[in-house]
Amino acid sequence: MATTDTTCPCGTGKPYSACCGPWHAGTPAPTAEALMRSRYSAYVMGLEAYLIATWHPSSRPVSLDLSQQPSPKPTWLGLTVKRHENPTADTAVVEFVARLRYGGGSARKMHEVSRFVREDGRWYYIDGDVD
Repeated sequence: MATTDTTCPCGTGKPYSACCGPWHAGTPAPTAEALMRSRYSAYVMGLEAYLIATWHPSSRPVSLDLSQQPSPKPTWLGLTVKRHENPTADTAVVEFVARLRYGGGSARKMHEVSRFVREDGRWYYIDGDVD
């Protein structure tokens, strides 16, 4: 788990306490991009409950047990946000590239165009197209 004086895993260069930390503590993320960055950080940090809580009920998995993923588990290497669009006030699209490595293998890129919705003042991840 990141401490308040470490750089946030999401790639903004800000301290965790001034970036994803408040979202992980329960403050609603102000934008879909902030939510997406906080979800990336949650994967890095193994915050399963946060990932489930920020997944929209219409597409949320019943469970998400990161500890039961096949070995080797990924090492997250970085995040680049390519675009963030709001077609309406309560919908958004965030395109990103996450870099990761499994075991001692070579680095890989995961490119996703994610969809988000805002309900009752909170943004939720719906789903995404991965290539």
